[in-house]
Amino acid sequence: MSHLGEPDLPPPTGRDDASPLYRRVGSRMGSPVGSPKRLWGILAVLVLLAGGGYAGYRLLADEETDPRVTAAEERFDRFLRAWQAEKPERAASYTDSPERAESLLDSVMTNLGPSRTRLTAEDGGTKGDGEVGIPFTASMRIPGAGTYEWRSEARMRERSGTWTVAFRSAAVHPELRDGQTLALSDRATRGKILDREGDPLEAASLTGSVDEKSGKGASGLEARYDDRLSGGKGPHKAVVVADRNSGKAVRTLSKVRRAKGKPVRTTVDPRVQRAAADALGKVKKNASIVAVDPRNGHILAAANKPGGMNRALEGRYPPGSTFKVVTTAALLEKGLKPSDPASCPKFAHVDGQRFENQGRFTLPKGSTFEDAFAESCNTFFVGARDRLSDSALRDTARAFGIGGHWDVGATTYDGKVPVNNGANDKAAAVIGQARVQASPLVMASLAATVKKGTFTQPVLVPDEVDERYRAPAKLSPKVASDLRELMRTTVTSGSGHALKGLPGAPHAKTGTAEFGTDDPPRTHAWMIGYQGDDDLAWAVLLEDGGSGGSDAGPVAARFLKNLAR
Repeated sequence: MSHLGEPDLPPPTGRDDASPLYRRVGSRMGSPVGSPKRLWGILAVLVLLAGGGYAGYRLLADEETDPRVTAAEERFDRFLRAWQAEKPERAASYTDSPERAESLLDSVMTNLGPSRTRLTAEDGGTKGDGEVGIPFTASMRIPGAGTYEWRSEARMRERSGTWTVAFRSAAVHPELRDGQTLALSDRATRGKILDREGDPLEAASLTGSVDEKSGKGASGLEARYDDRLSGGKGPHKAVVVADRNSGKAVRTLSKVRRAKGKPVRTTVDPRVQRAAADALGKVKKNASIVAVDPRNGHILAAANKPGGMNRALEGRYPPGSTFKVVTTAALLEKGLKPSDPASCPKFAHVDGQRFENQGRFTLPKGSTFEDAFAESCNTFFVGARDRLSDSALRDTARAFGIGGHWDVGATTYDGKVPVNNGANDKAAAVIGQARVQASPLVMASLAATVKKGTFTQPVLVPDEVDERYRAPAKLSPKVASDLRELMRTTVTSGSGHALKGLPGAPHAKTGTAEFGTDDPPRTHAWMIGYQGDDDLAWAVLLEDGGSGGSDAGPVAARFLKNLAR
C-alpha cells in the first residue's frame, strides 16, 4: 500500500520511465514470490481457467514481472499525486478525457475545500485485455464535515504504448454519475445576530463574516459567538452527490447531526444605527460614529466607513482636544473655576518645544477658563500643566473608566492614559497627545459620563457580559455640573458651532489630533457630545480628516439631524 506525498510532478510523456512511487516487496497486488500463499493462488487460477475462467483475472503471480502492469501503476500514481496536490489540470493530463476530468476534479476539490487530502493505491487490482484495474481509497479532512473517506477503482488503458486513466465519474467516487459532483450540504441552522428590536443587525463591521467553506464565523460577532450561533462544536456539514447544473443534492453520503444555532441579541438601536451610517455616507475618509445610552451604557450604534475593521470599538487614536474634558475635570478638582481668568497666547514653550493653537489663534485679554475650553485653546492648557501632578491625568481618567478592562461582549480598546514622565510629556498629554490613546467608543463613553455624572461601562451583548468594569474613582457632582455647562457653551459660542441651533440641546467638545511625522502634521478630526434633552451620547472620528470643528462637526450635525427626522 502506498501513502502519497507531494513531490514535484514531471510532465506527462508518451513513455514513463520514472521510478515507481513506492518500492514493492514481492507484488503490491499479490503475495511474495515463492510463498505458499502464492502457490495456492496459482492453483486457484488454473482451476478457474480450467472451468471456463473469465476475461479479467486477479493479478497474483505474473503481475510482478509484467512491465505493462508496472507502467500502468506508475502512471496511476502520477494521477493520484496530482489530484492530491490539488492540480486538476495536471491530474487530468493522465486521463483519456482531460477536459471532463479536469472539470470534475476541480469541481469536487472546490466544493469540498479539504484541508488535507490523502489518496492511497491499494492491493487487489484486476487485469483484462489492454486494461488494468487499480483500487484506491480517498480520505479528506473537510472543514465543517470532519474526515470523509471512500473507496473506488480506476481502470487504466494502454493506447500506443501509453497508459491512461479511463476517466468516468465513478472513478472519482463510485456514487457519481455523469453530470454529478460532490458537494457539501449544511445541516445547521445558523442563529442570527439581532438588534435590540429582534431584527437582523444591519452593521457589517459589528456582525463580521462567516467563512463560506467551513461555515464558521471568521470575524466580528460571528467569530466571537460562533459556537452559540452554529449550535455547538462538531461537524454540521454532510458530503452529498449534487447535480452540477442545478446544484441540488441527489443523495447524502455522510451523516451528521442537525444543529440549530441560537441568536445573539445586541443593544444596537436600528434607528440610531441608520442615522449614523447615513451621516457617514458622503465622507471620503475612514470614519466612525459611536452612540451610547448614558443611563445604562447600551451601545446604540457603531458605524464604520469603510466596513471591515471595527475602528469604532477597537481603533486606537490620540483623542486630541476632546481629552480636554479629562484635563478640565482635573483642573476643576484642583480648584480652578470656569470664570477664572485664562491667558491664551499664540504659542507656549516647554523645554524647547513649541505648542500652538490651531491656526495660531489667540483669545483677547479678559478671557476665562470657560472661553479657553469652548474655543479649545491649547496654549492655556499647556500653561496650566503645572497645576497637575504627574499622575493627575491618569487618576482623573479613571473616573471616566479609561484604561480599565471592559467586558462589553465584543472586542474593544479601552483607552490608555499613562503617568507623565516629564514636562514635555505632560504638556502634550493635557491636550490629548503624546501617549494618550482612546477609541471612539471610549470617547462616546466619556461624554456619557459627563451627562450622567458617573461612569457606566458600555455594553453591546448584555447576555454575554459576566461583570462590568467599575471605575475606581468618581467625579464630584460640582465638577460634573461644570463640565456640562462648559460643553454646552462649546456649542453655543465656541468651536462646536456646527451644532448650534439643533434640537435636543447638544453639548459637545471638538478635537484635532496630530499624528505621524509630516510637517505640517496630519490630523484626525474629532467631535464628542451628548444630547441634553435625550439619552444619547456620541463620538465622531474622521481619520486624517482635518479639523474637529470644521470637518467632524458637520458630520455630527448630519447624524443628529437624521435622528430628529
